[in-house]
Amino acid sequence: MSRLFGTDGVRGLANGDITAELALQLSVAAAHVLGRSAREQGRRPKAVVGRDPRASGEFLSAAVVAGLASAGVDVHNVGVLPTPAVAFLTGDMDAHFGVMLSASHNAMPDNGIKFFAAGGHKLADAVEDEIAAHIGEEWLRPIGAEVGRVHENRAGQARYVAHLLEVLPHSLDGLTVVIDAAHGAASEVSPEVFRLAGAEVFEIGASPDGLNINDGYGSTHLGRLQAAVRERRADLGIAHDGDADRCLAVDATGTVVDGDQIMAILALALRDRGRLADDTLVATVMSNLGLLQAMRREGISVRQTGVGDRYVLEAMRAGHYSLGGEQSGHVILLDHGTTGDGVLTGLMLAARVAETGRSLEDLASVMTRMPQVLKNVKGVDKSRVESDEEVQAAVSREESSLGDTGRILLRKSGTEPVVRVMVEAETEERAEAVCDRLVDVVRERLSL
Repeated sequence: MSRLFGTDGVRGLANGDITAELALQLSVAAAHVLGRSAREQGRRPKAVVGRDPRASGEFLSAAVVAGLASAGVDVHNVGVLPTPAVAFLTGDMDAHFGVMLSASHNAMPDNGIKFFAAGGHKLADAVEDEIAAHIGEEWLRPIGAEVGRVHENRAGQARYVAHLLEVLPHSLDGLTVVIDAAHGAASEVSPEVFRLAGAEVFEIGASPDGLNINDGYGSTHLGRLQAAVRERRADLGIAHDGDADRCLAVDATGTVVDGDQIMAILALALRDRGRLADDTLVATVMSNLGLLQAMRREGISVRQTGVGDRYVLEAMRAGHYSLGGEQSGHVILLDHGTTGDGVLTGLMLAARVAETGRSLEDLASVMTRMPQVLKNVKGVDKSRVESDEEVQAAVSREESSLGDTGRILLRKSGTEPVVRVMVEAETEERAEAVCDRLVDVVRERLSL
């Protein structure tokens, strides 16, 4: 039987996979598991609930709030806010857990439910599985004064904005910034905090109507932001996804600055302030070779993890590192937050531009992105990719040919019969050729 929880909560088609009934049952189960420590101390559990602006979030959040309150949990409903804001408020309000309803960068018909433990931390797999195991079980319902109370708490945005301004190392006075909020959860808070930090702000993708989230705007659709930055002659543009846990950027020329480049810029900024713990950056194995080369030149170590921000976060917490993230724009600044925060990342990036007086284009030039080709080989026995001698021999031959000028990564998908072949080389043509040869070997050797 497959797990109910995926890599980032429970996600699927709203009112299809993710129903009001599931949201109610899941919240009751979470109340029993995540509220246990409070009840053992004779306290009433407290939870923070937020959502992105999808239309389905209206009825799904109502179901979650109802389930929690019926299970004796006091609920602070903070409304539409970014995922990292809900994580922050869970800790800031001393709640026992938090709930966020969002499908992140997915299209509007999807939605999802994710939980945060006390302090705003992501749940361990074992805790998620325990919640899933409690769904549908018989339970003793509180009555009378023992039922949970629901508080419509709209002060959460102000608390989150104050937190962001407090940790900002430099004002944004003199900068012109375009914000693309993907018609998502940061549509109000991101432009607000950039203005309060001193920037002149122009907004696009900041008029959510419940239906237009991620529709042609945001970090997965950068064309409009590139055009707006050039039209406004802005210093930079910042793009979020639907729940604003990621950030990509655009420099004044309209060139995209991806998560790897953002991490390189922030790593140097933190090192220069003496805030880069152990002079180490945590990144996934999918980060560009150019990032690894740039950090090596700068004397910064790179700790690599499996793909997924949860693995980055696990490594950061275990090693007490301060900066990590993914090429996709999930950047974690662990001194200031417990999860990826696209608004915080954008602020820190803009602050570095203001602090140094250098353009974002110049700052991003610290690393040179190597051409990268990624292809999926479907219908193969992914379990044999690491053990097949001919596949591994082909990889070794290509790696020897590339030497220090390239990199190869073969990895199996965690959810489907697919092997992902990634090749980096000094030219797009060479990366494509190497990737095609390896795809042929994988398909020949591992076909089902």
